[in-house]
Amino acid sequence: MTLSSLRAIAQAQAPGLPRRAGLGLKHEHFTEVLETSPDIGFFEVHAENYMVAGGPFHHYLNLIREQYPLSLHGVGLSIGGEGPPDPAHLARLARLIERYQPHAFSEHLAWSSHGPVFLNDLLPLAYDNATLQRVCEHVDQVQSTLKRPMLLENPSTYLQLEGSTLDETDFISEIIRRTGCGLLLDVNNVYVSCVNHQRDPLSYLDALPLHRVGEIHLAGFAEDTDSLGDRLLIDDHGAPIDNAVWQLYEKVLAQVGPLPTLIERDNQVPAFSVLLAEAHQAEWHLSQMAP
Repeated sequence: MTLSSLRAIAQAQAPGLPRRAGLGLKHEHFTEVLETSPDIGFFEVHAENYMVAGGPFHHYLNLIREQYPLSLHGVGLSIGGEGPPDPAHLARLARLIERYQPHAFSEHLAWSSHGPVFLNDLLPLAYDNATLQRVCEHVDQVQSTLKRPMLLENPSTYLQLEGSTLDETDFISEIIRRTGCGLLLDVNNVYVSCVNHQRDPLSYLDALPLHRVGEIHLAGFAEDTDSLGDRLLIDDHGAPIDNAVWQLYEKVLAQVGPLPTLIERDNQVPAFSVLLAEAHQAEWHLSQMAP
């Protein structure tokens, strides 16, 4: 699918996510959301949790989708894998998108499969020309199948592969330029990776095509030390958003203005009120950027 075709499809689709804060929808909170109708911009769900024909997850998501915009976030396409995305998985994803017509779909710049083996992790890539070509082909295949542009998320990483010949930001920028996909800017991932690799987060951000950001993610991290005793951050989505990430988020918004912002919490999920408070904090930051 050509870039012009993708742009035409994007213009014909429903509007993007509202420039507000959203939350990852957890099954623990289905009933509370429906009973209280919280003031929230949108909800996001992991696509793989809904790749079945029916059941209680679909029952509740149908009801919630009637009240709120929806974003789908994939974790299993293995965009960076050696082989193309699994056709069966991609077909299930296409059916899910047709069913719910989400305002956005995103996936990770990572790989998680090798042949028929699926690894429950998001693994790093070598940033070189061969990998760049392969990833672009995979993104093109996904977008052609789904008939819509996707958002590609910048990774959190803990090691750098010796075979890399391109900077991560150059690699991401070139994928976006070649395929027409957008960028899901995970601010926590930026902070985690830059601390782990002793980079400057602001310089990293300056090297990205921020004008192509369609959604922002914020999350918490765990902290450890590596074998040399240096600080090591783990993107575990199991803690409140760190103040350093909030500060970096402010700097992003100062450059790009208000954008849809998701609060991610996948581990040690707290009460809904706790997550809603973080969403309201993001809403406050967004309101400071409004014209």
